[in-house]
Amino acid sequence: MADLRRLIEELERSYRELQERMSDPSVYNDHREAAEVGRRLKELEGPYRLSQAWRESQADLEAARGDDDLRELVPELEARIAQLEEELQGALAESDPADRKDVIVEIRQGVGGDEAALWAGDLYRMLTRYAERRGFKVEDLASSPNDGAGFKEVAFAVKGDGAYSVFKWEGGTHRVQRVPETESQGRIHTSTATVAVMPEAEEVEVAIDPSDLKIDVYRSTGPGGQSVNTTDSAVRVTHLPTGLVVAMQDEKSQLQNKTKALRVLRARLYELERERQQAELSEARRSQIGSGERAEKIRTYNFPENRLTDHRIKLTVHQLDRILQGELDDFTDALAAEERRRSLG
Repeated sequence: MADLRRLIEELERSYRELQERMSDPSVYNDHREAAEVGRRLKELEGPYRLSQAWRESQADLEAARGDDDLRELVPELEARIAQLEEELQGALAESDPADRKDVIVEIRQGVGGDEAALWAGDLYRMLTRYAERRGFKVEDLASSPNDGAGFKEVAFAVKGDGAYSVFKWEGGTHRVQRVPETESQGRIHTSTATVAVMPEAEEVEVAIDPSDLKIDVYRSTGPGGQSVNTTDSAVRVTHLPTGLVVAMQDEKSQLQNKTKALRVLRARLYELERERQQAELSEARRSQIGSGERAEKIRTYNFPENRLTDHRIKLTVHQLDRILQGELDDFTDALAAEERRRSLG
């Protein structure tokens, strides 16, 4: 209780200071600082309103305990305060500093051959629909189509405030159980696709030394290996210190492909550094709800039963058709709530 009171006092002090800064002409005239102060104020608005409701309820409870006519309100007020305290703890829990960032998502076919490539395509559609439903902007970055259909690999960016806080839960191995269209006996096949979700890093956050890069150019190729243009516009960037390789060929010009490749490389390097820091800080906490590593099976999608199970929170729903249209909010909310609960525990 004392800890919560201290957190509330800190919150109220921060909120008042930000309001004062917002009315300071020197801040108001600096667009960058004004935007940052405005963003922080908006972030604290919800918790601040909860803290004021908590203080009012505490005062009401004190008054009710000291007044015979109001004493019957005590249990109701105590329940209200308990609920507000739970909401406040959730609102004040430390969030991941990357939560507000845009993201880069990479989907790769896993085990299961052509069926896995089809499944990678289904996941791409599900996640891009989800992004659009949440009001985010989707930008396709690169794709390597499979000869049959679907993708060997596909990458896209999701842009909008808080994109990482929504999409970080999608990282890992997504397993599908269904009867392939080519299966004449009606047997259920199991295949997988892996999803990597990385916060998009600013240039100032990840400086790449040009001397650390090996850049190769070559002709773009389509499915089946045929050359699709007559110039060397495709670009392969190798980061020599880490061995990371990013290839881009979707754009017409070498410069555009190189720019996109460096964006993906920067995100991968940023994610590597975040993983290193998180591992140092708390190995136990990362393993509790799942780290989003690609080897980790996070969900099973069972088509015959119209069922989706998220293994991290043991949540199962029988509305797979709806979920594949991008209706993932229930899972995002449940995973975020579980992380808050664990971080407060």
